[in-house]
Amino acid sequence: MYTERARSKVVVGAAILSGGRVLACARSAPPEVAGRFEFPGGKVEPGESEIDAVARECAEELGITVRPGARLGVDVPLGNGWAVLRVYLAELIGDAQPRALEHRELRWLAVDELDSVLWLPADVPIVEALRAHLTAAG
Repeated sequence: MYTERARSKVVVGAAILSGGRVLACARSAPPEVAGRFEFPGGKVEPGESEIDAVARECAEELGITVRPGARLGVDVPLGNGWAVLRVYLAELIGDAQPRALEHRELRWLAVDELDSVLWLPADVPIVEALRAHLTAAG
């Protein structure tokens, strides 16, 4: 059942763009999704804004500083409605390059390479929104 408590849970992701490409991250765990790709991110902590959560998660997972921007795509319900996924466009700040601190692999993908990896189901609608965004910007 969809409850107020479930509605309040938000998972954020970052579509990090650089040179017309987006960063895709392969999960290392749990085993049932290991090797599938996602946008980096995680749960918004109590009292934290979604934008701050995007920046924090990128620092923790990738060792980088990002500037989150506009929302990308729509809310994507996660597993039986326990939360929603909201993805934000983001750009790298500074010279640091992303490192796979919590992921199995990182790949920079151009718009014509978005289908070259197996995305997690929740990220697929965001990939489609990203494709439209990159094509329009291209």
